[in-house]
Amino acid sequence: MSNAIPTDPPLEIGSYTFQSRLFVGTGKYQDLEVMKAALEVSGTDCVTVAVRRLSLGLPEGQSLLDYLDTDRYQLLPNTAGCFNAEDAIRTAMLGREAGMSEMVKLEVLGDKDTLLPDPVGTVEAAAFLVKEGFTVLCYTSDDPVIAQRLEGLGCAAVMPAGAPIGSGQGVLNPSNIQIILQRAKVPVLVDAGVGCASDVSFAMELGADAVLLNTGIALAQDPVRMARAMRAACQAGRDSYLAGRIEKRLYASASSPTEGMIGVAGE
Repeated sequence: MSNAIPTDPPLEIGSYTFQSRLFVGTGKYQDLEVMKAALEVSGTDCVTVAVRRLSLGLPEGQSLLDYLDTDRYQLLPNTAGCFNAEDAIRTAMLGREAGMSEMVKLEVLGDKDTLLPDPVGTVEAAAFLVKEGFTVLCYTSDDPVIAQRLEGLGCAAVMPAGAPIGSGQGVLNPSNIQIILQRAKVPVLVDAGVGCASDVSFAMELGADAVLLNTGIALAQDPVRMARAMRAACQAGRDSYLAGRIEKRLYASASSPTEGMIGVAGE
């Protein structure tokens, strides 16, 4: 029997192909050099960029895009900070016109405290952008009904929140995530709320096709080391899921069965 590790086909979303199943954001880092180092160590080949914050905190005339190797990373512009469908649609259009990508991470937020999505505005914006030819990866709540509705509209991927954005609470409702995974025919990416490497591994062990995170790396005490941990956890979780875990049992099951054992001397 071969000892070779079985290959895992790359992740396909619309017409895009990704070798890494870890998608990483570009916000909140202490400086751009740390961001660049963390992205490199993470192994990601897709980075999210908030269209409305491209020049935030940078010298006049500069953009975050000046610090990203677009030959290495696929850019995923996102509509972060939009609280209605109209703003989200306009922001997505701006990202495409700027040459970033026709792929977009759609966010239409409904509450400034929880940053949870507005389901009505999300559906409205998703329907419009799909008709305009965008490859829409849609941030949503962990509601299986909304996830199915978004898939039905033509979204290329659905991205249920593990927990509120930036909260670091991990996957709070794995049951709903599992239902979404069982029903979806498009890739499912767990997005938001990841705080540490075990959160990533857990999401992947549930069967998620990928995990998207930002704060868990950017605000770690050592972002570069955390990026390395997230990369390892993503791969470990994926391998664990594909390997197939053992059934959980109420009682013990001996690792060395006693049936058929030869009696020892003196018995």
